[in-house]
Amino acid sequence: MIDDEKCIGAYSRYVKHVVYVSSLRNPGEAIEAVVAAGKKYGLQGWVLFPTRDEIVADFSKHRADLAKFFRVPTPVWESVKYAWDKRNMHALLKQLNIPEPRSCNPLSVEELDTLDFDPPYVLKPSIKEHFFYKTKDKAWVANDKQELRRLFELATSIAAPGEILVQEMIPGYGSQQFSYCALFKNGQAVASMVAQRRRQHPAVFGRASTFVVTVENPLVESYGESFLRAIDYYGLAEVEFKLDPRNQEYKLHDVNLRTWGYHSIGAPAGVDFPYLLYRDQIGEQVDPCRATVGVKWMRAVTDFPASILDVAHGRVGLFEYLRSFSGRITEAVLDFHDPAPTIAELGLLPYLIYKRGF
Repeated sequence: MIDDEKCIGAYSRYVKHVVYVSSLRNPGEAIEAVVAAGKKYGLQGWVLFPTRDEIVADFSKHRADLAKFFRVPTPVWESVKYAWDKRNMHALLKQLNIPEPRSCNPLSVEELDTLDFDPPYVLKPSIKEHFFYKTKDKAWVANDKQELRRLFELATSIAAPGEILVQEMIPGYGSQQFSYCALFKNGQAVASMVAQRRRQHPAVFGRASTFVVTVENPLVESYGESFLRAIDYYGLAEVEFKLDPRNQEYKLHDVNLRTWGYHSIGAPAGVDFPYLLYRDQIGEQVDPCRATVGVKWMRAVTDFPASILDVAHGRVGLFEYLRSFSGRITEAVLDFHDPAPTIAELGLLPYLIYKRGF
């Protein structure tokens, strides 16, 4: 495992070596760290699993060099660029006729006067990493044009010119978010799953899921497959949608071309995504499979405080919250065969709050 932060995964009994580096955020740094670790520990032929968007981008741009030593499931930049930069993503969505939030990419404050949709407005970066690490926020909300101008000027002082998108605000919270998850290869899903994000933190622009359940949703599945097919994608992906209650459209708003926070729901649902990708990378057969519906996943350390706020603000009813615990639930971290990461998570909470705004 290679990281530039303290990570609970480092305490797992299955992790034999941990390499800490000063940073993995700048272009090329992840490549240097991976190549150095590969040579030091003799990892020729090992499969690389990037877990952050900036590392996915780095791997895709240096894929040819990495592939001389490792197995690299990350595809080429021509595919990855549609997830890395939301300007590319939204241009493609228009071509594919996949619903998306109404949005624009203003280059100046003056252009804000030409918006053809009403507040509240959402300001978000087209390249998340250029904004998130400085603000710990995925997006900001402006309730009127005056606030929009103020926040736009602040946002453009943080991100590069032209990188800020202004979008319509889709009403609702985590329960209206759905994701199409897949191991995708040769234009089709080898393993697939649709998940509903029942709870998240923060409530509006969730940085992470806290409670998830697998569901059936053919429309979300169809949109997700169309997008991944259009970019000729190979590997693991999570395509995120939000159900707009005003017109009942599932609007695509984000794509993760890597393992995602709740990917461990896949194993109990019958689609163990990282393992299936590993098998495919080493040349073993992977039979097509779909997730079982009704499997639940929870990250207790964030779900409990998020749920308290949801109940207190009337976003979730108390009895609805209690009913969500029926049936089998997979906990994100807790494993009695490997308890150290759970203990480490509790001990590292102050650090995680400081680093990531948990």
